[in-house]
Amino acid sequence: MTHLKPGDPAPDFTLPRDDGSSFTLSAQRGKRVVIYFYPEDDSGGCTDENIEFSDLSPEFAARGAVLVGISPDEIPSHQKFRAKYGLKVPLAADPGHLAIEGFGLWQMKKLYGREFMGLIRTSFIIGADGKVERIIRATRIKGHAAKMLAALEELGPAA
Repeated sequence: MTHLKPGDPAPDFTLPRDDGSSFTLSAQRGKRVVIYFYPEDDSGGCTDENIEFSDLSPEFAARGAVLVGISPDEIPSHQKFRAKYGLKVPLAADPGHLAIEGFGLWQMKKLYGREFMGLIRTSFIIGADGKVERIIRATRIKGHAAKMLAALEELGPAA
């Protein structure tokens, strides 16, 4: 999995978002950030995951958390994906794997006996101080967003 562990400083990054703005992790200091990394736009599992995070986005916001989804797809793909499903969560594009590799998620995967490099679907809660508070690998896509929300609630108010 990732080389990071709770208590480690989260790697800083700046990525373009599908709304034309940029997302810089260090600019979010003072707030909790929930980042979910997913492999690709408009695939079955990734669609389910993004819809769930989108549906729960008001709950994350009510707890003071900034929510962002990141995949290696380009901005035009994110824009089409967001429009097709009415997604509410900002999507950041990381085709160069800056954040993906920074968080240790670009790894060897195996599917049907074939090995290839790919993104390991994982989510992080970054504390208001910029340190990793939780790391949760999405072993089951359905319910993963709710699992992240429960972890956020368990942590209590941001320090």
